[in-house]
Order: sequence, then C-alpha cells, then structure tokens
Amino acid sequence: MACFVVPAAEAIIVTAAAIAMKKQEIKLQAPKLEGEASNDFSNENKPTWSKKLSLLAKLLWGGVILLAFEHLWHGEVVPFPPFLSAMSNPEDKQVMLSEMATVGTTMAVSVTAIWGVICAVADVKFKKIKSALVKEK
Repeated sequence: MACFVVPAAEAIIVTAAAIAMKKQEIKLQAPKLEGEASNDFSNENKPTWSKKLSLLAKLLWGGVILLAFEHLWHGEVVPFPPFLSAMSNPEDKQVMLSEMATVGTTMAVSVTAIWGVICAVADVKFKKIKSALVKEK
C-alpha cells in the first residue's frame, strides 16, 4: 500500500546529503584548481562521496518511482486526498503502517546494502588500477 514511502524518505535525505557533499567538495577543490593542472589519475577519477551518494539517490528514486506507479496502477494510490487508499478506512491504517515498517524498511535497507557493496567493489577496483599505474611509472 505505502511501502514506497520509506525509501522515498531515505531518497530525500540522501539527495540533500549528496548536494551538500558536492558543494563541500567544490569548495575544497577550488584552491587546487587555481594552482597548476595535475594529470594525476587519483584526483580525476576518484569515487567521491558525492558521486557515491548520488548513485544511492538514483537507485532509491528509481525504485520509488517504479513502486509508486505500480501502486497507482492497482488503485492503492489515488490522485486526490488522502492519496493513499488505506488512509480512507481506519481499519486499513494499521495494515499500511505495518507494511511500511516491514516491507518499506526492508527495501530501503536492501538497496542501501547493495549500494554499499557496489561502492566497496568500486573502491577496490580503483585502488588496483591506481597501483598498476604507479608501478608502470
């Protein structure tokens, strides 16, 4: 019924964090950009936290949009208030909250865990490529 609400809340928070991290990284890189240009592989392609959080936000938003459309298709989400069909019936509210707590939380945690694995693999591959380039020099 409303399982997509929990990942949507996480997606909003992660999107805000990614934007804040991007601004902070730009501030930190501004003095470096004024100096001489560097052809160092580590500075150019390093997976920064803003890139990682942006990936998580995209994964979450994709799932939220897909689930919201699916719930809209089945009539569980309606285009008029209260928007969730379960909110119109007091007996269905408990079922909806239970679904949000179990299914929604599980989906959000699963996507975040998979994102963590993706980031770990990317970091390991980056370190291998960087060490191979250092050995060549």
